[in-house]
Amino acid sequence: MSQPTPTNRTARLMQTERIYLRPFELTDVDAYYPSLFDTEMRRLTGTQGSFTRAQVERYVESAAQDDSRLMLLIALQATHEVIGEVVLMDIHNKNRSAHIRIAIDQPEQQGKGYGSEAMLLMLDYGFGIANLHRIELEVFAFNERAIRTYEKLGFQREGVKRDALYYNHEYHDAILMSMLEDEFRQRHLKANALL
Repeated sequence: MSQPTPTNRTARLMQTERIYLRPFELTDVDAYYPSLFDTEMRRLTGTQGSFTRAQVERYVESAAQDDSRLMLLIALQATHEVIGEVVLMDIHNKNRSAHIRIAIDQPEQQGKGYGSEAMLLMLDYGFGIANLHRIELEVFAFNERAIRTYEKLGFQREGVKRDALYYNHEYHDAILMSMLEDEFRQRHLKANALL
């Protein structure tokens, strides 16, 4: 998703000095669609299926109407280049819980801390605006860089789903991790400074 969409009127739901999170528009589909076929991103996310452009467009439209999901694109402040997405999904109001996922689609933008910034923004929204108590994620055991990042952010390992993914001729475990609202506040809201 490298196509920049520079405009001063771009909706920015959340931002830091380096990135901002904005809603996904149908005009983003053309840039988003090719990223679904990147070999490394497919491996890291365990993507097994293939998608047509029309299917992706329908997915974006339905996600925008889904009250249990907040799907945002991650864009660079300096260039407006969209480098990935972060999604709060399966929001359950009675249990005050949700699932989070993130992808930095541009390899040249990985390892620069943008993903951590986007996660912190979405966690802050989840705990501070959406009034969630628990946010969880799943990460495949072979994705050691992501696991280290999640642990640095304060996610706790809860368990392992053994042989949860069949990919590239072998089975892989999925690690379940979560963060609770008081853990987030204690770790990230010291002196009222999120980042």
